[in-house]
Amino acid sequence: MLENFWILGILPIIIIILVVWSFVWKGMALWKSARQNDKAWFIILFIVNTAGILEMLYIFVFGNNKRDSLSE
Repeated sequence: MLENFWILGILPIIIIILVVWSFVWKGMALWKSARQNDKAWFIILFIVNTAGILEMLYIFVFGNNKRDSLSE
């Protein structure tokens, strides 16, 4: 009985939350890489699905260097 609740009740909700989470971060990272004309990162972010982890790294770690140099 408890197994059925897990599969039919909680699991779909977790999957939906994970998909939305990944979609939001992927969209932000793709937008930022496209605006910075960073084609290699755009392709990597578009193909690889890491549930938002790689996208967050690009936004907060790797993507900041180009923005700083463009504003000078």
